[in-house]
Amino acid sequence: MHVPFCVVRCDYCAFVTWSGRDELAPAYVEALLSEIDRARRDGLLGVPDTIFFGGGTPSLLGASLLSRLLDALGAPDADEVTIECNPESTDLALLQALRRAGATRISLGVQSLAPHVLAGLGRPHQPDTARRALAAVAEAGFTNFNVDVIYGGAGERDEDWAATLEELLALDPVPPHVSAYALTVEPGTPLALDRARHPDDDVQAERYLRADLAFSEAGLEWYEISNFARPGYECRHNLACWNQADYLGFGCAAHSHLDGRRFRNVASIDRYLSKIAAGEPVVVAEERLFGEERALEALQLALRTRSGVPRESLVDRDGLEGLITDEGPRTVLSARGRMLANEVALRLLVPPT
Repeated sequence: MHVPFCVVRCDYCAFVTWSGRDELAPAYVEALLSEIDRARRDGLLGVPDTIFFGGGTPSLLGASLLSRLLDALGAPDADEVTIECNPESTDLALLQALRRAGATRISLGVQSLAPHVLAGLGRPHQPDTARRALAAVAEAGFTNFNVDVIYGGAGERDEDWAATLEELLALDPVPPHVSAYALTVEPGTPLALDRARHPDDDVQAERYLRADLAFSEAGLEWYEISNFARPGYECRHNLACWNQADYLGFGCAAHSHLDGRRFRNVASIDRYLSKIAAGEPVVVAEERLFGEERALEALQLALRTRSGVPRESLVDRDGLEGLITDEGPRTVLSARGRMLANEVALRLLVPPT
């Protein structure tokens, strides 16, 4: 479920989102409900295994609108229901309402606990706002939750990153899942236009290794390059995507995958609303992957995960020393290898059948 509303658009963000258009939220939810109903009538949507509300900022919709969507999707019957929230639009009342409506998991966009780093990222909240939101997540009874952090922001020092990690891992309870992302420069963003704020690759590599060690010592093991969790708290929704499972996307710019067919909805929120109102299809592009092409993509996705790839899929191993390890019949990225995963992926070959 793609919710494209934000308080402000962060300087690094290249997602399809808007700020200052919150007045469209009720109409957008009605359009989502229509798209859900259409998918159900077409036999595409049954009882979902997992549900993920991403954005944008889903928490901006508020309890009433989110609860309507959760009810329409049959959230109480799903195994995992994640709602992305930002600190500035999250409080105890909202979180309690989401639990009652069937949410099982919260993903909170903390990003940093250093005020100057948040300012450099263009984030609208302060560290204390994030601390209050984290406390509310625990008070609302969510034992399964994720904290998003970003490293490599302008002005971030080694001690800032270390302090953010230390404080997060000293929480009671310790977050059972953390997503740690290297700041990336996306074309067309304010960050891209300001070279003084571009991250340094070597600095980011050191920050990743420091995070990997801190998370491991706290009992959170990596299971995908940027994702760390206690056993049993891995995000099932994201694992399904990395395993090439089928998924349906709802909303403007949402992507779907069904049996090798990938398709996406119109990106403009205005065109999305008008097409739904007119009963027109909202899918505007698609591609199909078959045979070896799909098998190669499966290897590329699996390489990013703790399960790795079959050993025979990496025949050319020259120069990969220290980047990969063999664990029985599987080859898995080392910590250094995770930072160069794209380079390793270029060596993947689909084993002959």
